[in-house]
Amino acid sequence: MVALDYHSGSDSPSSSSSGKDKSSSHKRSKHHSTNSKKRSRDTLDITNATTNGTTIPKGERRSSVSKPARDFRDQPIEPPRKKKKSKSKSNRGTSAPTPDNEEETTSLTRSPSPVIDFDGLSRPSRGTRERLEETDEQKQARLERMKGAVRTILECVGEDPEREGILATPERYAKALLFLTKGYQENVRDIVNGAIFNEGHNEMVIVKDIEIYSMCEHHMVPFTGKMHIGYIPSNAVLGLSKLPRIAEMFARRLQIQERLTKEVANAIMEILKPQGVAVVMESSHLCMVMRGVEKTTTTTITSCVLGCFERKEKTRNEFLSLIGVNRR
Repeated sequence: MVALDYHSGSDSPSSSSSGKDKSSSHKRSKHHSTNSKKRSRDTLDITNATTNGTTIPKGERRSSVSKPARDFRDQPIEPPRKKKKSKSKSNRGTSAPTPDNEEETTSLTRSPSPVIDFDGLSRPSRGTRERLEETDEQKQARLERMKGAVRTILECVGEDPEREGILATPERYAKALLFLTKGYQENVRDIVNGAIFNEGHNEMVIVKDIEIYSMCEHHMVPFTGKMHIGYIPSNAVLGLSKLPRIAEMFARRLQIQERLTKEVANAIMEILKPQGVAVVMESSHLCMVMRGVEKTTTTTITSCVLGCFERKEKTRNEFLSLIGVNRR
């Protein structure tokens, strides 16, 4: 019997395939170990990344250091908020002004409202007070200055101031302009005159179609229209005639419609302290009818809603429906 020797790898097919399997297995294990080491290093880098001394968890991006983050996934770490130091008792009695003290000081010279001054004047200026407090001699001197200014305007447009038809025009125009701007020197307290009554009423009150005549401050030509005023009382109601009087006071001056609407609403809110006020004005401006774009059919509508009219859509729509705006 002859014994066969299978130790020679070149002569045996099984030994050849076994050698290939060992070689490929060795390569896979080496590649796997390399990837594992790389992943472990990446994980270590991410885990050890810090921002302002705080470790960022794995899987989150580091926040920008020099510039604000541009990526929505960035989550910058906010610095700790500083606690406000309470003032010591020894400093409370010092003469340093506090906000409360400042309000008390300013209330002596100016009302918190931007519309009504402490003495009842609305949006006063230095010229307004001079006009209100001037003597008869000063009034006559003012009228003479205005007459001279109008005469100069007539000369500049090519007219003859000595012509019979316009001989008295400078005086007439000066007096008319003083009347059209008389709202500057009217006092809100005198207009209201204590006509506030505690009636326990808390339903809507509306005065609509109040005729308004005012002067455009940009071109000094008239704009005319109608104003609708509504409010919901907090038990106290205002005399009905006072609403048109307040609107008239703010209209008799150089105005723009947007500011006029807002001033009327704010004045009523301050005088009456109701639950809410709504004012809507629609008018035609001669500055864009008889000049400029010359559109004769245009109407400008402005509104201002305060309090519950601003917060509640249902209340606001009820007001607009009652004055007829929603039906157009």
